[in-house]
Amino acid sequence: MPGPKDLDPSSSPRAMIGAELRHARERKGLSQEQLGQVLFVSGSFIGQLEAGTRRMQPEYARLLDEALDTGDFFARNCVAAAKSKYPEHFAEAAEAEAQATAIKEYSPLLIPGLLQTPEYARAVFRAYRPTEPDRQLDELVSVRMSRATLLDDPTDLVLWVVVDEAALRRVTGGRTVMAEAVRHLADTSRQHRAIVQVLPFEAGAHTAMEGPIRLMDFADAPPVVYFEGVGTGRLEDDPTTVRQRQRTFELLTACALSPAKSLVLLDAVAQDYAHEKHP
Repeated sequence: MPGPKDLDPSSSPRAMIGAELRHARERKGLSQEQLGQVLFVSGSFIGQLEAGTRRMQPEYARLLDEALDTGDFFARNCVAAAKSKYPEHFAEAAEAEAQATAIKEYSPLLIPGLLQTPEYARAVFRAYRPTEPDRQLDELVSVRMSRATLLDDPTDLVLWVVVDEAALRRVTGGRTVMAEAVRHLADTSRQHRAIVQVLPFEAGAHTAMEGPIRLMDFADAPPVVYFEGVGTGRLEDDPTTVRQRQRTFELLTACALSPAKSLVLLDAVAQDYAHEKHP
């Protein structure tokens, strides 16, 4: 039987590698759990590789070639699948969100990336990279804005965000930029393109004071949680860890304002910025 062909990097290489992995595994008569034992990973991890929601690392590719008798196919082509327009620490998460059926996110300090305006995003990137040339900032903003096309059809993706009031009150890029950014957040909620809740200051101590939460669900792969720090990030599919973060998010939604009351607050904050009133 002829071996699989090299992948074309321009045509969803990760999805193609996943399809080839499933084909090679089934040809060997192995379950996802059995193949996972070879890589010392879970069967759900293999499922995520096959679904294209996880990036294949070179060390896994070599083990797969050995276990599945595929020559050096995965070792050669995982390089193509790893190419990304996103920063290294966020690439896997950004590409996973494109496959997600639902994203649930708590953002304590920033308006979530999928809901940012171009000028707000530019102010954030400028703060991160104070000496970056404008041209490169333009590219970063363009990439971030392209992610928002996921919301063009909200029936394909359920986006549910809890935004801390601190993210709304921190003046990022100036009051004019903030007025537009908060208004965009309100309009997205009003147009039913996302579920938006605000966690007000008056909620006091809450279950996610240690940091942000980002959960992703998929149609054909287990859910994952994305952990992010300064310049770092990783996806985690451990069922216990994911369940804990899911519970944390549920508790947050109980503490946050309802979507209707959140919309009232967002409109008021946008008006305050527009009239240069800011506590």
